[in-house]
Amino acid sequence: MKRVYIVAYHQSKFGKLLGMTVPEIVKNSIESVCREINTDASMLDVGAVAAVCNIALNEQGLVSGLAAAVPGLAGKPIESVENACASGGQAVLSTILKLQAGWGETGFAMGYEKMRDAEGKMDGKLVARALGFYSHPDERAGKTYIFPHLFAEIMEAYIREHKVTEAELAEIAVQEYANANKNPLAQMNKVKITLEDATRIDDRNRYIVEGLPLKTYDCSQISDGYAAMILATEEGMAKLGVRRADAVEIAGFAQATDPLMKAGRDILRPAGANRAMKRAYEMAGLTPEDVNVAEVHDCFSVMGAIGAEVIGKAKVGEGAKYWGDGKAGVDGECGINLSGGLIAKGHPIGATGVAMLGTCFTQLMGRMPDGLQMKNPKVAATLNIGGAICASVCTVLRR
Repeated sequence: MKRVYIVAYHQSKFGKLLGMTVPEIVKNSIESVCREINTDASMLDVGAVAAVCNIALNEQGLVSGLAAAVPGLAGKPIESVENACASGGQAVLSTILKLQAGWGETGFAMGYEKMRDAEGKMDGKLVARALGFYSHPDERAGKTYIFPHLFAEIMEAYIREHKVTEAELAEIAVQEYANANKNPLAQMNKVKITLEDATRIDDRNRYIVEGLPLKTYDCSQISDGYAAMILATEEGMAKLGVRRADAVEIAGFAQATDPLMKAGRDILRPAGANRAMKRAYEMAGLTPEDVNVAEVHDCFSVMGAIGAEVIGKAKVGEGAKYWGDGKAGVDGECGINLSGGLIAKGHPIGATGVAMLGTCFTQLMGRMPDGLQMKNPKVAATLNIGGAICASVCTVLRR
């Protein structure tokens, strides 16, 4: 099986893309990542494009055709990928598998989301409706904001079973906002919060669902943004003129999907996510102890805790404590979501999984902004999920 490497990464600032159209987003994303290594799109053999709300919010399907319109990409194997919030990670896997199937030696994976209008405004109810389609129809009744409601239930279950407090989970968001303050590409780069802010109920921080513990600061952002990377085999790196020292290997990867309905599953011990992470470690020949940087899918603060458990840095029920003990910080055992995570970096859904790997690539190459670079990072892990921990894409990267 051919080894596949990340050789270039580029992303927009997450938040608002204003008047940029979807065709412009796709074109700019691909051409910008090519410029990172002074190459041309014609040098790329295959590709994949991830987007989730493109039809519901942008009235645009077949986004792979927009990629094929980029000069040099027409007539090549490019596909549109949708796997809910795991779409970005799935696009990366799609391109890897094309390369390993012998369809080419170089390729791109990109993802984007345009969730706000040309003035940067968003319609919360419209976005909630569009995202609600990715839940099981039997779990939608009585829920205005379906996924916040589902994860509020997950948060309540985590607090109840593991005897943690709302404040302990809010601490995850506080740390992520602090990381975002140092990341110029983060949506909440200029927003500072304290633990008091994240636990006090007021106009800025309210309970999302009456009777459940999820609050505004526990939630990820509604974001515009794009992210793209170039992947290559060893032959592809030679073709692009990229040295091995300037690349990061995707040493292990796996994907698993659990039933869509949350009810009936042990949601605090997500079987598919755990299985995919285990397989990714096995493929890489590495263990959680080898990992000292990670990006996990913190769509809500409770997922920052569960994510630490899935990647193997904390035992079940001890994910929140891992953050509270400072182990997830830049000076800790394993820097988790030093980008700011979905909560503070932003969550342009199709771009999220690509950005997770891209951030780990940036960490392993020693290129993170001041105050966010881990010392001597060697191995990274990512967890990208879709739905109520339904679809999971996991990767292990090494320098």
